[in-house]
Amino acid sequence: MEHILITGGAGYIGSHVAKELLKRGDVKLTIVDNLSTGFLETIERLERFYGPVEFIKLDLGDWRGVEDLLGEREFDGIIHFAAALVVPESVENPLKYYLNNTANTAHLIKTAIESGVEKFIFSSTAAVYGEPESIPPTGIPEEAPTVPINPYGRSKLMSEQILSDAARAHSKFRYIALRYFNVAGADVEGKIGQSTRNATHLIKVAAQTALGKRERMYIFGDDYPTPDGTCIRDYIHVDDLALAHLEALDYLEGHGDGVFNVGYGRGYSVREVIETMKRVSGRDFPVSIAPRRPGDPAILIADSSRLRRETSWKPKYDDLELICRTALEWEEQLSE
Repeated sequence: MEHILITGGAGYIGSHVAKELLKRGDVKLTIVDNLSTGFLETIERLERFYGPVEFIKLDLGDWRGVEDLLGEREFDGIIHFAAALVVPESVENPLKYYLNNTANTAHLIKTAIESGVEKFIFSSTAAVYGEPESIPPTGIPEEAPTVPINPYGRSKLMSEQILSDAARAHSKFRYIALRYFNVAGADVEGKIGQSTRNATHLIKVAAQTALGKRERMYIFGDDYPTPDGTCIRDYIHVDDLALAHLEALDYLEGHGDGVFNVGYGRGYSVREVIETMKRVSGRDFPVSIAPRRPGDPAILIADSSRLRRETSWKPKYDDLELICRTALEWEEQLSE
């Protein structure tokens, strides 16, 4: 039985990965989270519906605490989510991102290697690509230049480089960096979902507005070089993303290090997403145009062919209406 540590596992993506690991079975799961954006209730729901979890409240900035944790337990692998991830905030407060995302990740990697952990899955981001000069019809490949345009993207790219250098220096240490595109939706079984306070994710904001939790929502910029002037993103259902993490763990059993995009290879504009949420909810709701947010690229679409080719990952939920519906249904649960 493998013992896996998930950092940030009380949060949105981490909890869905925990769910899939528990469903697969034959795993001992330890979750650490400082609960700054995660929820103890999420851990309770995981245990109620899927199985036992060891939960430890811990901030990765507590380096001594991290060292004690990895020194006291033997972990076969680490899946690392814990990070700050709001692009505009990273522009306003870059040091928070470099300390939290990069310095703490470097320390976690160092401690993992010293403790004999051999497998490391890193939650990275499409923000490492910045604003690509051109995007092939199949999307951005992993070989595309990495020129992030905001501190969030740079903090993640630095962590990828640290992983690469560490793996090169320590032959038993292997890693996968998964570059996420836009993650959305909620558990298709309705047991867990995105409970983030003051969320900035478009689909969650649209769901909240459809339910009257917000008076209106905003489109940040309608003058981008796209067909309808709004940003285009590759939206991936969180359960498909979670399954990609399990495939990444399996991949490390017989392969070396790797970097994989995780997305569907097609994008939707902000306006298209909003219209889909209106259609799914059966409600019209107010939408206003606001100035562009700093650090937002016009288009981000994934070429995930490497992931599909080298692992057994096949998307199950590539459907914008389904993504919006699961997000809406979870938001309705939060209202009860």
